Amino acid sequence: MNLGVVAQTGGLLILSNLFMTYAWYGHLKTLHSKPLLIAIAASWGIALFEYVLMVPANRIGFGTMNLAQLKILQEVITLSVFVPFAYFYMGQPMKLDFLWAALCICGAVYFIFR
Repeated sequence: MNLGVVAQTGGLLILSNLFMTYAWYGHLKTLHSKPLLIAIAASWGIALFEYVLMVPANRIGFGTMNLAQLKILQEVITLSVFVPFAYFYMGQPMKLDFLWAALCICGAVYFIFR
């Protein structure tokens, strides 16, 4: 497996997930008093940057990784971005459930990449 391609794909997916997580959940904190249409429009605008990074990441990684591997990598990154976002930005309490979810994802990584 070409680790340079995996690293490039992973880096773009991390950046993509930063935008995605904020687009999906950031409005709950920053735009909660605004009309729903404003939150939707703002989230779509932010999500555009997610797609600008996600599509090239998947195209770059697809030759080295198969579709299932790309999806599991995406899920690992999503959880890795979401947990700190939920805790630090949204002020959600840290739960043991995050650890159990991470262990399940690690199992998925093992089985899909073995």
